[in-house]
Amino acid sequence: MRAPAHLSGGRGTLWRFLGRRLALGAVVLGAVSVVVFAATGLATGDAASASLGPEATEEAVAARREELGLNRPAVVQYADWLLHAVGGDLGTSYVSGGSVMELVSSRAVNSLVLAGITMALLVPLAVGLGVWAGLRANRAADRSISLATLTLVSVPEFVTGAVLVLVFAVHLGWLPAVSLIGPGEGVLSNPQILVLPVATLLVGCIAHNTRLVRIGVAESTTSDAVVTARLNGVPERRIVLRYILPAALPPVIPLLARYTALLVGSALVAETLFGFPGLASVLVQASVGRDVPTVQAIGLLVAALTVLVNLAGDLLGVLLDPLRRLPR
Repeated sequence: MRAPAHLSGGRGTLWRFLGRRLALGAVVLGAVSVVVFAATGLATGDAASASLGPEATEEAVAARREELGLNRPAVVQYADWLLHAVGGDLGTSYVSGGSVMELVSSRAVNSLVLAGITMALLVPLAVGLGVWAGLRANRAADRSISLATLTLVSVPEFVTGAVLVLVFAVHLGWLPAVSLIGPGEGVLSNPQILVLPVATLLVGCIAHNTRLVRIGVAESTTSDAVVTARLNGVPERRIVLRYILPAALPPVIPLLARYTALLVGSALVAETLFGFPGLASVLVQASVGRDVPTVQAIGLLVAALTVLVNLAGDLLGVLLDPLRRLPR
C-alpha cells in the first residue's frame, strides 16, 4: 500500500506546497498593496489641506505637503511606504499625529474578538447543519435547511442587522442596539454588545458554509465504502464518523476558508451598523479626514488576514485528506 505523499517520503513536497502558497500569498499582498496605495493616492491632493483645515493658506498647505512627502514621485512614496510597512512601521496619522500602528492595533483586537467568537460558533453550526442535511438529502429536513440557507444568502448583512435591532433591541428590549463601551474598557467587559453583531455575521456566513458541507456529505453517502458498510450492517453513527466525514470534509475545508475569509469584509459592515469599536470606525474616520496612512494600513491588514485564512484552509485540507496528492 502506497503511503500518502505528505506522510511518507513527501515531507519535502508538503514544504514545497507551503512555500508555493506563501509565495502566492506574498504576490497577492504585493498586488493589493499597489492597488491600495494607488487608490488612496487619489486622495492625497486633499490630505494636506484636510489635516490643516479649510482656512489654511496655500503656503501652509504647500509646506504640509512637503512635510508629508507628498511632493515626491509616486514610485518613491510607494517604495518607502512598503519598506516601512514590512518592517512593522505603518507610518504616522495625518490627523492625530500619532503612530498608525498604535491606533490600528487597539481596534484590531476588538475586531479579532468579534471575528473569533463568530468563527467559534460558525464552524460547528455550519458543519452540524450541513451534515444533518447531507445525510437526509432530498428529504424534508434537507429541503427545509436548503430553503433557509437560500433565503439567508439573498439577504445583505445590513438588512439582517436592522431586523435584529428592531426585534431584540427596539421591540423586546433585550439587547443594546449600539455596541458602546466606556473609556478603558474592553469589548468583553459587556458581552451583551457582542450578541447582535455576532448574530448578524452568523446569519450572513452560515448559509454558504452549510451548503458546502451538505454537498460534500450528500456525495459521500453514495460512495462504495458507505454502501458496503451499510450492507454489512455497520451502525450508521460509525459509518458517519469513519467513512462519510473523513471523505466529505477535507475537500470542502479550503472552500470553507475562502467563504470564511469574507467574514473580514462582513465584519466591517456589522461594526459600522452597530457602532462597534473596531477597525470599521477607524476606517470611516480616516476616510473622512483624508488620513491616508491609516486607510492604507487597514486595507493591507484586512488583505493579510484574508490571505492567512485561505492559506490555513489550504494547508488544513491537505493535512486532513490522506489521498490528496500535492503538486511536486
